[in-house]
Parts: sequence; C-alpha cells; structure tokens
Amino acid sequence: MGKAAVLTALQAPLEIRDDVEHEAPHAGELKIRLAASGVCHSDMSVQNGTIPLGPPMVLGHEGAGVVEEVGSGVTGFEVGDHVVLTFVPNCQECFFCQRNQGYLCEKSSMQMMGGLLDGTTRMTSQGHALKQMALCGTFSEVAVVPAISAVRIDKDVPLKIAALLGCGVQTGVGAATNTADIRKGDTVAVVGCGGVGLNVVQGARIAGAERIIAIDMNDTKLRLAESFGATDTINASDGDPVAQVQALTGGRGADVAFEVIGLQSTIEQSMAMTRSGGETVLVGVPRLDVNLVFNPAFGAIYTAKTLKGCWYGSSNVNTEIPKLLALYQSGELKLDELISREIKLDEVNEAFDAMKGGEVARSVIVF
Repeated sequence: MGKAAVLTALQAPLEIRDDVEHEAPHAGELKIRLAASGVCHSDMSVQNGTIPLGPPMVLGHEGAGVVEEVGSGVTGFEVGDHVVLTFVPNCQECFFCQRNQGYLCEKSSMQMMGGLLDGTTRMTSQGHALKQMALCGTFSEVAVVPAISAVRIDKDVPLKIAALLGCGVQTGVGAATNTADIRKGDTVAVVGCGGVGLNVVQGARIAGAERIIAIDMNDTKLRLAESFGATDTINASDGDPVAQVQALTGGRGADVAFEVIGLQSTIEQSMAMTRSGGETVLVGVPRLDVNLVFNPAFGAIYTAKTLKGCWYGSSNVNTEIPKLLALYQSGELKLDELISREIKLDEVNEAFDAMKGGEVARSVIVF
C-alpha cells in the first residue's frame, strides 16, 4: 500500500490516504516510484471543476521518478531508469505525431477519461477504483502510467528539477519558443505571471525578445517576473493594461501578447494590446463557457492580427525535454529558482492555498 492525495468531491480539500493499492503494469505500461511532483494550477482547476474531470481521482500531472516495474511489450525502459512524466503522451505513430505535432497525439484524448489508455484504472482505495489525472496521478508515491507518457532522462538530473519539465516549464517556454514567432528585438506582453506565465517570460527572453512586459495584479508575481527576464511590469489593478502597454510601445502594442490566465476579460485585453500584424497566443485554460467574440469581424481582417492556440507549448516531449535540460545546464533556463517551496504530500492543500494567494512560483512535493 502507498499514500496518495485524492480528490473526493469538487471544491473539497484533497484527502490524504495511505491505503492506496496499485496493480502491476499492464502491457505497454510502467510502474513509477515518484520522487517529486509539482503542484500546478491545472490541478486546482480539476478540484474546482474548471477542467471537467470527476472524483474520486488522484490529482497531479507534473512529476518525475524511477521506473520500478516494466510491463510486457515495453521497449526503451529498464527498472531503475529515471523518467519525467508527461500528461500529453507521444505515441510517435499517429497522424499528428508523424507530422511533428506530438502535442496533439491522438492517444492524448484518453487523458480526459481518468483511466489509462485502455480506459481502466490501476489504483484502488477503500475498496473502490481511483481515477488518475491526465494518465499520470503524480500526487501519489507510486503511479502506473503508459510508457508513452514517460521520457527517460540522465540520472544526474535532480528529480525535483526534472518534475517541473512535465507541464509548467514545457508549456510556458514552448509557448514562446515553439508556438509564437518571436523575432530578435520584439516586444512581448505576458498577461498572467503564475508558474506558466513566468516560463513564458523566460521563454521569450531565450527566443530573443528585447522587451518583455509582465502584467498581473499581484506585485509578488511581478517581482518574480522581473527575476525571470521581464523588462517592464504592469499591475493591472492600477489602470487599463491595454493603454499601459500601448504607452510603452509608442501606441502600437506588443509584437506578441500571451494570455496565461484563461479569462474572457484577459483574453480580450491580450488581443487588444497586440499590434496590427502581431500575434496573440492563448495559453491559459478557460472554462468551457468562455467564448471568443470578434465584433466587428472586419477588425480582425483590417488589423491582420494572428490568433494562436497553444497546447502544451506546441512541444514534442521526446525532443523538447532534452532541449530544456540542455538550456538548464547551460544556465539559460532557470529551474531551481522556480521552486518556491519543497513540501510533503500531506501539505498539498496548503500548497493550493499558497497558489491561490499568488505566494509561489511552484510548490514541489518531494516524496
């Protein structure tokens, strides 16, 4: 038996259980002993119902650990390998994977079902099956996952650092380096400076942006954004952020604006602060009732703006994770600085509270 943090009801604190049992991995699967898991805003979005995944479920989708058991038919992994878990699997065989769009892998549709690729579960507690978030369920000492949801890494990489690569870093940095077309010398605006937004900021710096305008309503987050590469900060509670961006850019607006919150109002603001001919990149996960409205639609044509959706940083995990680790090892990518707090699994609800209050870049559960 092992310990896990279980969502038992929407809007309720996670329940720490120590009676969770795990099946042996089925064909094509791995059993992972988790070493670390980031606490991501998307975990809280499942808890509050923004992402429609129902309880009972083990949350967590940003983790790293050690292979403990290898299911039949799995190649490329051995017991003792260190791996990063990815909530977007990469089968390398489907239509999208064959077209270098692994972030749209057809197998990833199963992440919304709460089971593994065959639709069944591997965890039980109190005599009932437990679902696991996004094929991962990293708020658990042990997880059984599809082998295509794991990426092997060198054993000299600290696993608490590697865990960050599973979601927030890959999404944020990838939004700037893969999804957007940032050119050297560009001005970039980043609306929302939580864990993912901070990585958009440093991704924009790595991509060559000359001016990076960080926008948030929390001064702590804005100070963090400066440490990751923001050249200017705007507290949106002090006045219209669109007007403030335009004032900083000669009235034109940003070459690229990133929305990293997922609210109707901030999406509209991000589009408005993008210059004519520029790009707006949507990164934040909105509720299902948030809609895009072009009124009048002529303006979208006349201003020649591009609107892009960004899923998982437009990343192909098997090449992106080694690239990010190389940037980290060269000193260009800040990962140690993202970890605001190292916590125990029992403290995960306090980590949610800290995230709501804007106190942290990332809390990391260290098992």
